Amino acid sequence: MSDTSESEFLSSTSTRFVHSVAGSGRILPSSSTRNWNSIDLDFNLLPQLTDRFHSLPSKFSKSVDFNLTISDKTHFKRCVSISIFLLLLLIPLSILLPHSLTHSKHTPDHPPPKNLTLALNQALLFFDAQKCTYVIPGSLPENSTMKFRGNSGLDDGREGGGINADLVGGFYDSGNNIKFSFSTAYTVTLLSWTVIEYQQKYADIGELDHIKDIIKWGSDYLLKLFIPPNSDNSALLLISQVGGSGENQENDVSCWQKPEDMNYTRPVSVCDDTAADLAGEIVAGLSAASLIFSDEEDYCHKLVESAEKLFDLATRRDPSRKLRTYTEKDDDCGNRAREFYNSSSYMDELVWGATWLFFATGEVSYLKYATDNFDAAEEEELSSEKGVFYWNNKLTANAILLTRIRYFMDLGYPYEDALSTNRTDLLMCSYLSSYDHKLSVTNGGLVLLKPDAGAPLQYAATASFLSKLYSDYLHLLGRTLGSCTTAVFSADELQNFAISQVNYILGDNPMKMSYMVGYGERYPNHVHHRGASIPLDGKKHSCSEGNKYLYSKKENPNNLVGAMVVGPDEDDLFLDDRDKPWFTEASISSNAGLVAALIAVHNPTVKSFDFSNGIDKIGIFRNVRL
Repeated sequence: MSDTSESEFLSSTSTRFVHSVAGSGRILPSSSTRNWNSIDLDFNLLPQLTDRFHSLPSKFSKSVDFNLTISDKTHFKRCVSISIFLLLLLIPLSILLPHSLTHSKHTPDHPPPKNLTLALNQALLFFDAQKCTYVIPGSLPENSTMKFRGNSGLDDGREGGGINADLVGGFYDSGNNIKFSFSTAYTVTLLSWTVIEYQQKYADIGELDHIKDIIKWGSDYLLKLFIPPNSDNSALLLISQVGGSGENQENDVSCWQKPEDMNYTRPVSVCDDTAADLAGEIVAGLSAASLIFSDEEDYCHKLVESAEKLFDLATRRDPSRKLRTYTEKDDDCGNRAREFYNSSSYMDELVWGATWLFFATGEVSYLKYATDNFDAAEEEELSSEKGVFYWNNKLTANAILLTRIRYFMDLGYPYEDALSTNRTDLLMCSYLSSYDHKLSVTNGGLVLLKPDAGAPLQYAATASFLSKLYSDYLHLLGRTLGSCTTAVFSADELQNFAISQVNYILGDNPMKMSYMVGYGERYPNHVHHRGASIPLDGKKHSCSEGNKYLYSKKENPNNLVGAMVVGPDEDDLFLDDRDKPWFTEASISSNAGLVAALIAVHNPTVKSFDFSNGIDKIGIFRNVRL
């Protein structure tokens, strides 16, 4: 081809290329074919644009304007496509990157998610450590963390109370060697409730048999705690406590001894049937446990029959009887327990017991008792207790149960008003600080439901359980929102609150410490606990030797895995000192709340019609026939 012909051809080709593309309306030169600095792009039609390149007439076309030789049309198309792609990528990055960098300055790194399965495994182990038991040699697995426990309390009930009853078993309450009936019954009730709601979750992580064993250990003991009227005694006898200060110089309070080394007489505290709070809590524990063991017909029947008998005796009408709390009088019934579990009212326990009896039997008369007396229980409720669920106040949780009935088994008249959800919705709003500015929260994020009291973790744990449980109820209803007066809350907000409290307990706190022993890299090593603090050296340690272990600065020789301690103060500060139980003591009632929170926020692995979000929608109503 001649130079002239080549020139004409190139000019023609360049003009055709520009007009072809510009004519498409997709790429337009700003002024002329020589000025490509400003281009309007429609990238959605990039394939159409690349198709245009097939109209180039020659394998060796040239661009007159840029003096660039296109030697390979395929490579040229690929180069243009990549350039456009990079341009597309850079535009959003140029917008998002400055925002991201600015945001990162104010947002702390999120800690890794918690291993809730491990946390649950460990939290349940604490109850094994608290068993007052006869350990059969060789019965503990080789990897057991509770090898420091052995035979103890084998004479409980045979001495010290004058009743000659078998009171072997049950749980030591905390770091002492005392067995409190009130806290044991509460623990059995709460743990049973978690299985009733989240049985599938327990099964999925392999802990269903374990927690059922724990509950049965407790319910077996509850069956021993009341002696109906018989030829030897004309009135009901309730056992409120085994162990304590007593009359002996050496006792469960004065001696820092492992339970296996006790060699003193342990007193037994006995109440009559006017101790309504104790009776109501035992009724609740027996009734709730019966739902767990419904497949064991004889045992289930025994639990229900005992619960009904006790409830009838405790609530019978008799003008000569004046109901009271078991710690109200300075008598043998509860004077030793007053320092540890001083009950402030009794009607909430009777309502609580009646509600669980309704689920256990299906008898509407028990539900009627609960709803008829709920207002009376509210009148007894201390202002400082409102919105709190723990061993002393059951109204908050009872409102959740009544709401559950309203949502999933509408009984109609006359229960519409009695099963109102108002209290429950107000409770949920109170957990969310954005709705309730009166809520006290530490700088580290721990909710303080009783700011003037200690032991904040136990209240936060049960609040976590109730809020997550209620959010699951909302999901079962297909609802994402709830309301209280003029405020609206979402199920996700409740779930986030629940998780935040669990995460705080497990280490997301200013101390960077897990408050459950054995979890994480840093946790309390000086738990206020007799059995954990005294070495397993094959020797018996006397009462007089105890103080050297109580005040020792060494870490506990026995790891009390799964124990949730009392926790920090209102400033998020914590002292890991064995002689400061207001920081480092653990108890079965607190750990029951922790287990409840952990199983509630644990993500389910099975979702079905009956187990949405891992919750059993209808299991609690299996005995209700209307």
